[in-house]
Amino acid sequence: MWVELGQFALVLAAVVALLQGTLPWLGVVRGEPRIQAIARTAAYAQFALLALSFAGLTAAFLLNDFSVDYVARQSNTLLPVWYKISAVWGGHEGSLLLWVLVLAGWTAAVARFSQALPLVMTARVLAILGLISTAMLSFVLFTSNPFNRLLPDFPIEGNDLNPLLQDPGLIFHPPMLYMGYVGLAVPFAFALAGLLNGRLDSAWARWSRPWALASWAFLSLGIALGSWWAYYELGWGGWWFWDPVENASFMPWLAGTALLHSLAVTEKRGVFKAWTVLLAIIAFALSLLGTFLVRSGVLTSVHAFASDPSRGLYILGILIVVVGGSLALFAWRGHSLQSESRHTTVSRDFFLMINNLFLLTATVTVLLGTLFPLLADALDLGKISVGPPYFNVLFVPLTLVLMVFMAIGPHLNWKRDTLSQRLLPLWRVAIAAVVAAIGLPWLIYGDVPWLVALSIGLSAWVLGALLEDIIMKTRHARTRWAGLQKLTRSYWGMQLGHLGLVMVVLGVALTSHYSVEKDVRLAPGEVLSVGAYDFRFDGVKDHRGPNYTAQRGTLVLSSGLWSEVLHPEKRIYRVQQNPMTEAAITGTLWRDVYVALGEPLDNGAWAVRVYVKPMVRWMWFGALVMALGAFMSMLDKRYRHKAAPARAAAGARA
Repeated sequence: MWVELGQFALVLAAVVALLQGTLPWLGVVRGEPRIQAIARTAAYAQFALLALSFAGLTAAFLLNDFSVDYVARQSNTLLPVWYKISAVWGGHEGSLLLWVLVLAGWTAAVARFSQALPLVMTARVLAILGLISTAMLSFVLFTSNPFNRLLPDFPIEGNDLNPLLQDPGLIFHPPMLYMGYVGLAVPFAFALAGLLNGRLDSAWARWSRPWALASWAFLSLGIALGSWWAYYELGWGGWWFWDPVENASFMPWLAGTALLHSLAVTEKRGVFKAWTVLLAIIAFALSLLGTFLVRSGVLTSVHAFASDPSRGLYILGILIVVVGGSLALFAWRGHSLQSESRHTTVSRDFFLMINNLFLLTATVTVLLGTLFPLLADALDLGKISVGPPYFNVLFVPLTLVLMVFMAIGPHLNWKRDTLSQRLLPLWRVAIAAVVAAIGLPWLIYGDVPWLVALSIGLSAWVLGALLEDIIMKTRHARTRWAGLQKLTRSYWGMQLGHLGLVMVVLGVALTSHYSVEKDVRLAPGEVLSVGAYDFRFDGVKDHRGPNYTAQRGTLVLSSGLWSEVLHPEKRIYRVQQNPMTEAAITGTLWRDVYVALGEPLDNGAWAVRVYVKPMVRWMWFGALVMALGAFMSMLDKRYRHKAAPARAAAGARA
């Protein structure tokens, strides 16, 4: 019953999405508020129906209904309950159902929190989101239906979830990533609605910016969770591999970061409107491109789900229509997007434009590195691999140069300023940054690699400029505390975002250059010394899990009077018989100690891999701080619409 109910709700949701994507346009053309208001009702109904459909699929997993093809391929009776739930989105069909559910959730949120906006604008935004939902729901129904039955013959036992995905990270990582990925559809819809409405002013930017902030924050958290999952689950000790599917989520993040800064200029100054619209289109286009890469079968990755070319062609068609249509609309209406004022080369406007150019260049760099091997293969040019050296050589300098402008930009006035006046208060910051760049790595690690010194120096430069800006903005207040309280949440959000980036840069630089790795043979009772740490190997014992057997190692980690016991494992999952490495990690804010078992050797000895990684967690805490900054900016009082325009009020009464 649950399966049939889920299938019926899915079909009905597609019908409602089609109505949501078409009827409001009729209301806009005729000037009928009653028809325009249908968009809100349809948005709520679509979300409720997709939630019911998702619940039906979840019930099929919990009830071990292996007559459903998707459940038979992704689950097993031995699978723990929490992994049965996460298995709902662990494969192609279920992940797409989650995709459309998240989009419906964003759509319902827009309907709920847009009460004070002009009804015509809201109707257009919801209609555009409805058309996107219609396209994706048709993709689910016609090529990737998770409710297809295996009748009359079906297995009595399932194939089990991929062991790589039997991890708590899968419970949180994909939903969080999709919240960001799919959420970029909202600023995209606002951009197209603004083009159609002919209203792309400061008010439009103010309506769009909270949604861009929210999706960017979720995307930041999703990428960080994926990096953390790869770090501890794959057993290699790496946190970013420039995997094409990792890049597919990173590119929308870069474009979304540029979009946030461009929206800030449009909101404050009414300029960069064409640039802002184009960035909204690019960010969502990259989101759809990521969906295509993961589900088309063109990539080989632990993240990739599909291998059916027909699915790839279908979603490629959606990508072409959405991107091509939006760019055509931009070409048609873009001539009306004129700036209301000018700015000099020394102004916050100009520095934000430079910031966006660097971010877009970084996005193109990652895009070329991701797509070039695919194009080379398609053109029979041979198998070409683009790995970390390419990305690091091009991406790292862009990031470091960006930090130079990031420190100066917030100090400048809008429209025009004098650079000498703004740089004068920062001379102390520059001196402190140079001292920190040389002194800190020398005192702590005993050597000063130039890239580490540059990273620390620029991080200190940004951090010092941040503090100097706070001091300058509170210097005329009655007390410093009173001045701090007057600073807006949007301002604090910006500063947290910059602080988070500093933490990420420091974490990447220090763990990349000062990590220690040892691959050794250890017999029971032997001791390995790595820096200040001693590892005593006490052997391996058999261990039994809910759906796997394991060989569980015991290593006693000690440093001075402190000691801790670590238990890395080599697991064999019973159904698929796949070997898995489960690393043992102990860490603080300043360092991680990471141990993984390799292969068994003679006389009870094992190959053991040991890492000591300084400040590796700063990367993930930095992403968390950046997301917190975005959420704080969303709470700024100027994004609370207190008074509804007359047209919106009339539409609500209708």
